[in-house]
Amino acid sequence: MNYSEAVQEITEVIPDFENELTKTTPQNSYSVIRTFTERIKHMIRQNDRNVLFKSLQKMDKIYTCGDIALKNAVEGIFIYSLDNFTAFCSGEYRKVIFSHISKDLQQTYSRQIYTHGI
Repeated sequence: MNYSEAVQEITEVIPDFENELTKTTPQNSYSVIRTFTERIKHMIRQNDRNVLFKSLQKMDKIYTCGDIALKNAVEGIFIYSLDNFTAFCSGEYRKVIFSHISKDLQQTYSRQIYTHGI
């Protein structure tokens, strides 16, 4: 899957996603994942769990099926931002969010967080 296919996947969950991307230039894997990550952050803050959980599943699919640029973007933007997004969540809500993230992404998160700065 390349970034334009990822946009189609995301649009299944967030219908107006493509409109939001047209504001972002240039369009590439990083801009797509950055914009999607911002939307997920907003969902977390608004406690929009239904769309949030579907979005987390899409992020996992993009990570699993995406090309190397998408995988790098997910690791460098989404995974790196998770702590920031969930810092002000209750412990229970944070656990619920992480329970909807795939084992692969959780392992990537753990590897990135626990090896950062070493």
